[in-house]
Order: sequence, then structure tokens, then C-alpha cells
Amino acid sequence: MTSHPASPAAPQRRLPTEEARELLALTREIAQREIAPKAAQEEDAGRFPREVFTLIGEAGLLGLPYPEEYGGGGQPYEVYLQVLEELAAARLTVGLGVSVHTLASHAVAAFGTKQQRADHLPDMLGGATLGAYCLSEPTSGSDAASLRTRAVRHGDDWTLDGTKAWITHGGVADFYTVLARSGGEGAHGISAYLVPGDAPGLSAAAPERKMGLKGSPTAQIHFDGVTVPDSRRIGEEGQGFAIALAALDSGRLGIAACATGVAQAALEAAVAYLHERRQFGRPIADFQGLRFMLADMATGIEAGRALYLAAARLRDAGEPFSAQAAMAKLFCTDTAMKVTTDAVQLLGGYGYTADFPVERYMREAKVLQIVEGTNQIQRMVVARHVAGPETRD
Repeated sequence: MTSHPASPAAPQRRLPTEEARELLALTREIAQREIAPKAAQEEDAGRFPREVFTLIGEAGLLGLPYPEEYGGGGQPYEVYLQVLEELAAARLTVGLGVSVHTLASHAVAAFGTKQQRADHLPDMLGGATLGAYCLSEPTSGSDAASLRTRAVRHGDDWTLDGTKAWITHGGVADFYTVLARSGGEGAHGISAYLVPGDAPGLSAAAPERKMGLKGSPTAQIHFDGVTVPDSRRIGEEGQGFAIALAALDSGRLGIAACATGVAQAALEAAVAYLHERRQFGRPIADFQGLRFMLADMATGIEAGRALYLAAARLRDAGEPFSAQAAMAKLFCTDTAMKVTTDAVQLLGGYGYTADFPVERYMREAKVLQIVEGTNQIQRMVVARHVAGPETRD
């Protein structure tokens, strides 16, 4: 395996086992060899790197937190998230894509029957199939329990009708984990279904035109009389919203790790530039005002990493971690936005050009404050844990 010198700004890792250290080294090698060199060009072209997901699946990196008996890595979330951070630092389209795929696989892994796990998890975790997670709709984003996509039972089959919005991997996914209304209004009327990407009646709208993450397709998904057998219903009828919530806390940690990776990449790019750029006869890395900016950037990144890892260790220990997941998502994504903006400032005019990666990092950081629950929603979750539920007159 090729050895690469560490950047002065590279993080110090504390990993629980030698196997975890080898996994992270493998991740870094794949990221540096296969992902980072093509990232800028492919993002500019809006190209989705489907082959990368196959590669990392074959390398055993796509199912790290899932059981080994189904082809997963059997790794704690503490390890999985640090792998995710490395992938996102190389290219957010890949890091976020792995996080979304992990989220889409969670329903089958945690709530599926033994037969469903045996039928579907090996391909999900081995890279043969890529998933998408269908919760949000055009009229239900933060208020996910008000979703309108309808599932109607006909004997041993279900018919799905409706539209999902803001779906990462929309149009390229091999399977969709879909939350649909199978009963009455509210959270208790929702069930979960595993829908094949080639199901008749399923179609994707044109991808959204986004300011960043252009290589990651985000699209509406339409269900027009899509029929799925009851064997593809996950969990009990009416359990769908609970299944969705169980996945979201873990998904928020994935976004926190991705945000930390983007921020880390921006810091390293800024440090490299400040050492190369000379003004007044010396590297501008010598100027105290700029050094102080770097110090604040590094401190925020390290604090965010510690926060998401602390939440992951709670999860690994089977302890409640919902508040800590919301805190980590909130803090890490806000930090990524600030760090990437500061990185653009540190590079001056060059930072505003596409010749350097920091402007792309800044555009990508913005979406992380929005996906998997906006940061305003995260503040509501944290406040509810701190002050208790809101009182109603």
C-alpha cells in the first residue's frame, strides 16, 4: 500500500482496534487514488461515480456498521463515521452517498425479517445495489409525519401512489426505502416498503439544479400505481414512522462526519496555500492574523469530531443518543460552513475561483445545514431534551 505524507493539519485518529486502523488506511488509499483526483472535474461535469460505490463495496467499506453474517463489516459506529469522514474529505458526493445508502439499508437491517435480511442485505452491503431513502415530499419536509404518498393493500400486494422529493440517488438507485401512508392521518398511519428501482410505475423527474453536490443526483420520485408484494413491507403496518425516526438519529451522525470531512479538506487546502503564497518576502502562513484564523478553524473541526464520536460511542454502547446526534449534526455542519467560508477568505481572489477547491467546499457545506433535518429542527430537538416538551394552551 502506498504511503502518503500527512498534512500538518491532518487529524490525529484514535481507533479502537488494529482492524479499524487498517480499514481507515484502506479508505484513505482509495480516496487518494480513486476519488480525490477526479472530484473537481466530475463535480463540474455533474457526473455520478457509480463505479466508486461498487469499488468501496467490494473493499468492504459500504456495510461497515452492519452484521458480518450478511456481508457487513461488524464495525462500531465510531469506526464507520471516521471512514465516512475520510470519504467526504475526498469528495462529498461519495461520503454523503455512503451515508444515504447506509440510511436506506437501515430499515431492512434493523426491522426486516430474517428472510428479508438474507434476501437483500448481502447485495446492499457488498456494493451490488445502491439505495435511496424516500421520506420527504413536496409538501412535507420538516413535518415528515404529514406525508401523503399512499399505500393501499390488495390481497398480498400493495399499490403505491404519490411523489417523494429531494431524494439523493433519485433515478440511479437500485432500491428505494419508501415511507407511505397505509392507514389514517399522523405518524401511526405510515408503513415502510422496499421498492425496486426498476418497478413499473416508478419514475424520476429531472435532477434538481443545485449550487453544489452537482455529481450527486437529487430528484423527485413518482409512484404511479407501483405494486410491491407484502413480503417487501418492512416491519409492522403503521410502524413506518418509528422505523424512519430510528434511522434518522444515525443518519444525522453520518452528516456530521461528512461535514467534518469537508471542513478538514478546506483547512488542509488553506494551510497548503498559505505556505506556498508569499507576500512581503515571506510565506503568508507567517502572518499572525491568518494563523489565528487557522487556529479557530482547526479548533472547530476538532470539537466537532469529538462531538460526533462521543455520540457514536453512546450509540455503540446502546445508550440514548438522539440529543447528542442533533448536537453533532448542528455543530459540525455550522462549523463546516464557517471553516469553508474562512478558507475562501484565506485564499483571497484565488479562493473565489474554480481553480482551487475551497469554493466547491463552501458550496457543498451549505447543503449539510439543510439535509437530514435542517439545523433549525436540530435546535428544536436539542431544546426539547434540555427544557422538556413545549407547553400547549
